[in-house]
Amino acid sequence: MLYLVATPIGNLGDITLRALETLRAVDIVASEDTRKTGLLLKHFDIQKPQMAFHEHNEQRAGERIEELLKQGKSVAVVTDAGTPGISDPGFTLVRRAIQAELPVTMIPGPTAFVMALVLSGLAVHSFTFRGFPPRKSAGRRKFMQVDKDAPHTLVYYESPYRVADFLQDALAVFGDRQAALANDLTKMFEKVERGSLTQLLATLGDAKLKGEYIIVIAGNGKGAKSAEEASDDDQDE
Repeated sequence: MLYLVATPIGNLGDITLRALETLRAVDIVASEDTRKTGLLLKHFDIQKPQMAFHEHNEQRAGERIEELLKQGKSVAVVTDAGTPGISDPGFTLVRRAIQAELPVTMIPGPTAFVMALVLSGLAVHSFTFRGFPPRKSAGRRKFMQVDKDAPHTLVYYESPYRVADFLQDALAVFGDRQAALANDLTKMFEKVERGSLTQLLATLGDAKLKGEYIIVIAGNGKGAKSAEEASDDDQDE
């Protein structure tokens, strides 16, 4: 069986009982970063062989995992943090297993963008997760332009080195919408800044940022329903 196992995004206390049971039971753990996963396994006193499974060896490692599964072995796939396949390696392996008619399931758990979305204070009844945008401004603006008229709340991941540039481009494409900036979720210095894009830029100032950021931006209000309207519609049906 192939298991995709979600792991904590910061606080190790967020790991689930099923995740621990699975990691203890499988034959091998396929890890995005074997060093980081090694620390996680050590913390919970789990001793399992690991193999590397990341974006640079996804094809080759995927073939090896498929062979292990065909031999009757059980494999748990984990990323550095969060849910495998969400802006991390995983989905190609799931597709490979499905095509080979091999059993696959997942152990659900933490996903950073869901937590950021809920804490943003923006509408959650309809949203679009866009992952990491292009690194350069021209490509990033073109990437954003696709969703300029979308009524759904938009969610992005971004590197700390490009957060300010991202917000500048978002302001240029979307206008001064309400947004939220989340960082260090579930950790000691967890922070969620809320306000307009202009306000968030002012809040950042010249600060040196660390860690990955989640940016949540309100959808185009011209076509969007409020959460209350959406709830009323559900009750009417």
